Amino acid sequence: MNGRKVSIDREKCDGCGLCVNACHEGAIALVEGKAALVRANMCDGLGDCLPACPRNAISFTDGDVITMPGLMAEPTVQWPIQIGLVPPKSSFFKGTLVIAADCTAFKVDDFRKRFVGENAVIIGCPKLDDHARFDKIRVILENNPIDKVEVIRMEVPCCSALVRIVRTAASECGRNVEVRETVIGKDGEIIDGKPKERASGMVIL
Repeated sequence: MNGRKVSIDREKCDGCGLCVNACHEGAIALVEGKAALVRANMCDGLGDCLPACPRNAISFTDGDVITMPGLMAEPTVQWPIQIGLVPPKSSFFKGTLVIAADCTAFKVDDFRKRFVGENAVIIGCPKLDDHARFDKIRVILENNPIDKVEVIRMEVPCCSALVRIVRTAASECGRNVEVRETVIGKDGEIIDGKPKERASGMVIL
């Protein structure tokens, strides 16, 4: 249990029930045609219900940045980090956002220290994840004060799709967002790390 609970906006909720099916703990139910958190003590705060809601009616309460004493040089830890679970709007989305391919952290020993630091991070795989989930990147950029995105990907061809997805999202979000790309080799070494011009109303190829 991480101390967070979901909050459901009944004005936005259309009563579709998808969040009820997505909640493995049985914490959510339909009450008078609207979703409601009926068993708060059962909510694990992991947010399986968030990506299931088509109306963005679900968010976290009790803080979405968790203080973890004892972590060296990392006073705060964001959770969740998987693209399908992160909320589209959150206090930890600001300044620089790191978007990393799943495999990268397992190829670089000091990945968090080198590439993330105290920035927010989300992870995903453009080959294995449902591509509809990546539509959330544009929504995140639209709804949060993010001015730079650092994309960390592997050198394999399928991973290059992640960069294209992020650049397209940046060009469509209605704001100036700088996109930078770092490519990690199969041996864990950095092959390329170069900045890209700011994207606003255009796709950078």
